[in-house]
Amino acid sequence: MNEVRARWSRDGFVVLPGFLPAEDLASAQAGLEVLHPTAAGFHDGLDPRGRRYVGDEFAGIDAFPFASPELSLLAVHPRLTDLAAALAGDDELRMYQAEVWAKYTGAADYDQDLHRDYLNHTVLVPTVAAGYRQVEMFLYLCDVPQDLGPPHLVPREHTRHLPARPNWYLRPGADPGGVPDDDLRAFVAAGDTGALYDAEVSAAGPAGTVVAFGLDTFHRGTALARPRGARFTMHVNYRPASADWALRGPWADRSHDSAWYRFVERATANQLALFGFPPPGHPFWNPDTLRAMAQRYPTLDLSPWERPLLP
Repeated sequence: MNEVRARWSRDGFVVLPGFLPAEDLASAQAGLEVLHPTAAGFHDGLDPRGRRYVGDEFAGIDAFPFASPELSLLAVHPRLTDLAAALAGDDELRMYQAEVWAKYTGAADYDQDLHRDYLNHTVLVPTVAAGYRQVEMFLYLCDVPQDLGPPHLVPREHTRHLPARPNWYLRPGADPGGVPDDDLRAFVAAGDTGALYDAEVSAAGPAGTVVAFGLDTFHRGTALARPRGARFTMHVNYRPASADWALRGPWADRSHDSAWYRFVERATANQLALFGFPPPGHPFWNPDTLRAMAQRYPTLDLSPWERPLLP
């Protein structure tokens, strides 16, 4: 882990091929068809859901909690949370976003410009200070070779001098039509961006690969070129519990979905702490709150929170 942390600190990202073993992925992979068409289902027009993905690169995103509880549990896999804690420099974490993203060759233009994610991940700005770093992760749910659109990332040595704005650095000759006006003015002033694209690194890898990166890391999605191709990934984001400024929406908004209940009733106390459940021994827990929790989550094992209250 020391080497991983060193690469993370030096480059702003780390690519860990096959970080989750096949046996840990299998049940979650089986649940993908609940969310998205298979490659054949999309390309042969056999799955009517396929129309959803055409013309919009982000149309293949499903947000946590997922219809498949196995996918929801994968987002809080102990290997992922241990890695996030090591990179964030804090053992008390919150998971503030998770998505499963399906892409299909020819459905949309997935070739992005280099950018950072901080504008919709924090109300502040990125920091590399220990204890405040947010950790983004891509987890590959299938093999993602170069022709299936792996993310590309730029090592920090090429970007650490860049200001907070502009956030987007377009490919040379790219149409700037989608860039906000204030960012576009800064982009034009920034001049040529070709050197950034020359420095980018492909994160191609097998199923189970984890790509972890920081909010200050320039990266982009790339095009799917394989005929009849499909790519399935999970995007999971963690933050130190004390970093209240890092958020993408409160979990309470989703906490009466049936998928949320299926997830909670199979999760551990440590996994639920990632969403703000107070730990065992916290003063929130008393006979009244535990009785109410048993009504809201009838099959949740409440013993971890009950045990400290026993005489």
